[in-house]
Amino acid sequence: MNSTWMIFGLDIPRIPLAIWTDNAIEYLQTNYRDTTQAISDVLEIMIKGFQDILIITPPSLLIIIITLLAWRIANKKIAIFSAIGLLFIENIGLWHVTMQTLAMVLAAVIMCVLIGVPIGILSAKNEVAHRIIAPILDFMQTLPAFVYLLPAIPFFGLGVVPAVITTLIFAMPPIIRLRPFLLSQGPYLTSFLIS
Repeated sequence: MNSTWMIFGLDIPRIPLAIWTDNAIEYLQTNYRDTTQAISDVLEIMIKGFQDILIITPPSLLIIIITLLAWRIANKKIAIFSAIGLLFIENIGLWHVTMQTLAMVLAAVIMCVLIGVPIGILSAKNEVAHRIIAPILDFMQTLPAFVYLLPAIPFFGLGVVPAVITTLIFAMPPIIRLRPFLLSQGPYLTSFLIS
């Protein structure tokens, strides 16, 4: 490949961005392999635990629990729709894979709340932090979700962990952006998270 390119009659050196990126990924993989493996192990244990709980629970009991939660949180129409949808999933034989997916979503939501709420409180309370965090959130929300999967695979391998991390990165900005809510609930949430 040419190390220079011609523009307006000038020979301009090419920026070796691909080489820099490869070197950075290799450096991170070499020096932080133990850290990423520890994160991967913790997430796999969490996801496997959720999967075991959801799969062991009888489908009819789980359908009743989810329907009652939907009724309590939303309304009767959503509860009925949830019950019909879950009964349909059980009927066509996709209950097991649905519970695996639900376990990944639950793990991602818990991680989003644990990471996003403290960052959101910091952003709500500190204007300098908000000015630093806001452009990062803008950048995170403009990229498609699958773009986050590409760098996650070299660090965490194939499987459910990169999917959860991708979901985590894509879903965290809305939680952090709840500035008015976090500003009004900050002291309560902070004391709740500390205790």
